Order: sequence, then C-alpha cells, then structure tokens
Amino acid sequence: QVQLAESGGGLVQPGGSLKLSCQLSGGNFNNFAMGWFRQGPGKEREFVAAISARSLNKVYVDSVKGRFTISRDNAKNTMYMQMNSLKPEDTALYYCARSRYTGTEYSREISNYDYWGQGTQVTVSS
Repeated sequence: QVQLAESGGGLVQPGGSLKLSCQLSGGNFNNFAMGWFRQGPGKEREFVAAISARSLNKVYVDSVKGRFTISRDNAKNTMYMQMNSLKPEDTALYYCARSRYTGTEYSREISNYDYWGQGTQVTVSS
C-alpha cells in the first residue's frame, strides 16, 4: 500500500526558509510525477508545484515562482520543496501527492493524483 509522509513544516518568520520532505513507501516512486499542494485557512486546496518522474520537467504556481524549488531523489524515494522568502500568505497545510503520470508528463490537477500524505503545517508569522 502506497503511503506518503511529509515532514519539515514549522513556524517561520516572514522572509525565512523551510525545506519540506515527502517520502513514499509501499509502492513505486521513480516512475511517477509527484506534486505539492497546499490548503490555507478557509481556502480550497491548491496546486503549488510538480516534478516529472526523472526531474526533467518542473512547474510552479505563479505565486511561488522564484521562491520555491521542487526536487526529488529517486534513490531515496523522496521529494523535496525548498521554500525561501516565505510570506504570511504561504501559511497553509502542505500536502505531497503521487500522480498517475509517467515519463516527462506531470499535472496541476488534484484529480490526477492518486495518493496523498497527511500534510505538514507551515506557518509564516512574526
């Protein structure tokens, strides 16, 4: 059974940095695109970033471009997201997910992701 576990969240001041990790167990990691999503207080879950299976393609929501970097280590079944220059509006529960897309493909759509973690809380506040 595929399981995803996020870690690395926390409380950080505006302008600070965090690095999130997402480890997959019980299934295949290397062949599938992965993604990060977030859900802020009173908001719907939204796409943040995605990475294709061999890291050839990466895509970001406009609001995090230039600040967040998605990456993966297929040898460790782990995906990462380095978050710099954090803003209060980045406060959210961050989820990682495995899509059904392989090869160089990826998706921004929640419906294209089959497996989800429980989330890790990121709070940006002074």
